[in-house]
Amino acid sequence: MTGESNRVPSRPARMPIRSAILMSRGGNAWSSEIEDISATGVLVLRPEGWSGQIGDRYVLDMLIGDSLDIHVEARLARIAEDCIGFAYERIPEDRETALWSLLGDYADRLEPYSAT
Repeated sequence: MTGESNRVPSRPARMPIRSAILMSRGGNAWSSEIEDISATGVLVLRPEGWSGQIGDRYVLDMLIGDSLDIHVEARLARIAEDCIGFAYERIPEDRETALWSLLGDYADRLEPYSAT
């Protein structure tokens, strides 16, 4: 059989980046560093003293460079020994452009546009 059964699942391009992040849940907050970011989520170094469960919702403030602060709501999607992964749940409209621009610039460097 060909077609759908032979298709390799695609995954959004993950942009490696080292930037600060503040993760908040309830009355708790942790600071850490971003490992990589994509159009669907972000992978973060697991902070010391952090605890959580898959499905927990967080507010994330990603501080990228000197002037870019991307504030999103996310769900905890993956827990590893040294990293935790979040899937975006809500990106405020006023932050969407900044995120898509950041990721678009990275994608353009990976796969330059060709008008052929």
